[in-house]
Amino acid sequence: METLELISDYELERGKPKPSLNHSVTQSHLLVEMSLRYRKTYTILSELSLEMPEKPDTVPDIAIYAKLEIDFLHDRTTVAEMPLTIIEIVSPSQSNDDILAKFERYFKAGVKSCWLVMPSFKAISVYSDIGVYTFFKHSDTLTDPAVSIELPLAEIFG
Repeated sequence: METLELISDYELERGKPKPSLNHSVTQSHLLVEMSLRYRKTYTILSELSLEMPEKPDTVPDIAIYAKLEIDFLHDRTTVAEMPLTIIEIVSPSQSNDDILAKFERYFKAGVKSCWLVMPSFKAISVYSDIGVYTFFKHSDTLTDPAVSIELPLAEIFG
């Protein structure tokens, strides 16, 4: 008998695994720390639907843009402009290969850097291209030259 893998409504709607508690805490910490440090320079957005040049569209955990003018009278559900940086946080049901395939699409679309956040390792790899990355552990200060961001990871994983 064949076993069918059930996909939650969340996964069907967003095209990504359902986040876990560690995923959520890590995402919150990243958003708060980056907003405190960089909100005057960048617009830092969570769960924004990106219109990709090649379908399907995607919803990264965090997208970093050069400072945007926000028009609260005219909202959008999908954005075609690519961010400078994409941050993806690994969920328990997600493989690194899945995320790296997304990174390849992001780089082809013009994204400058991608972060692979691994909560279980308290670490982040900053990719400047496919296969080209720097690994930062919980006691390091992450640096991303593509956007001139420095972030002490003890503030994220502490």
